[in-house]
Amino acid sequence: MNENKQERDVYIAIADPTRRELLRLLADAEELPLHELTSHFNMGRTAVSKHLTILKEAQLVTDRKVGRETRYRLNAAPLQEIQDWVSFYEKFWNEKVMLLKNFYRRNN
Repeated sequence: MNENKQERDVYIAIADPTRRELLRLLADAEELPLHELTSHFNMGRTAVSKHLTILKEAQLVTDRKVGRETRYRLNAAPLQEIQDWVSFYEKFWNEKVMLLKNFYRRNN
């Protein structure tokens, strides 16, 4: 598979705190250019660009050229896979919280 077209696992893509912050920034705006995203981090444009490439490979981010500038936009659809996975375990935690509440009521 061509390295530039490689698909990346969404879990791996969001594992890094910098990439999660990039997603948050993009969620708060319709579209942001690289220079504006870079201003939020203590790293250079090249490092931020590499993080954005990983997010693009996971299809979490799309980009488009506007003149000489590249603008990035969030594509949240792949996050549904994570939501589905977490919601399965949410049932487990809800049950445990209910048991804990019942225990507390019986002992107070």
